[in-house]
Amino acid sequence: MGDETHKAEKPSDAERRARLKAERVEGLEQRFGLSFTDKAVALNAIVHASYSNENPDSGFDNNERLELLGDAVVDLAITHRLMERFPRASEGELSKLRALIVNEEGLARIARTLKLGEVLLLGRGEELTGGRDRASVLADAFEAVVAALFLSNGLPAVMGFVDVVFADALDGVAHGRQGQDHKTILGELAQRLYKVPARYRVVGEQGPDHEKIFEVEVTIGPEVYARSTGRSKKEAEQSAAQATLAMLASKDARKRDEPTP
Repeated sequence: MGDETHKAEKPSDAERRARLKAERVEGLEQRFGLSFTDKAVALNAIVHASYSNENPDSGFDNNERLELLGDAVVDLAITHRLMERFPRASEGELSKLRALIVNEEGLARIARTLKLGEVLLLGRGEELTGGRDRASVLADAFEAVVAALFLSNGLPAVMGFVDVVFADALDGVAHGRQGQDHKTILGELAQRLYKVPARYRVVGEQGPDHEKIFEVEVTIGPEVYARSTGRSKKEAEQSAAQATLAMLASKDARKRDEPTP
């Protein structure tokens, strides 16, 4: 062959994009236990805006439009299941139950369980600041994936998926074991007993921005009742409200046990 040498040709940009697409979609399908009939829309669901902004020539659209659709699809699916479980519940009651299940923390928790963060396409800045575990990023991506499943495989596939990943949450509200809106209950109780609202104040923060722990105290009038921590202000407030309700219940029980003069 003389001086002719065989050198492996570098893959073209199109080939690199095709390989990246195949790897990420395969990873998504493995984590979610799904097979998307439309691989392009599945890829679209895991592309964060920071990636498409930093890589304008990638040809990948970000998932913001899908997230909008997914928000509606998740609401539809969960509302349908709640209506089946609570045939006599009012519109207001169903809305409250849905809000206990479909919220940023709840969706992010499911996304973490499914390890969705591992397959997201993020920009460098978002990557360095902990975007793969940020609740807002995960919740939005989860909704985008649900939208992709709806567009790709149809509503029956979405309902089957919801029945699996939301099983604990649906069972929880059905049996009253979790999801109580402690802040609402405490607010109503404080107004009824003391004629003042329960107030919440952040008294401490620890950890880096993407893993911050908040400490919140709750007061009714001048009295501080409880302090609790959480991965978000909302979570810490709910925990503090729950602790305060327990304290008020204990105080009420002691009063009932006191002998009448």
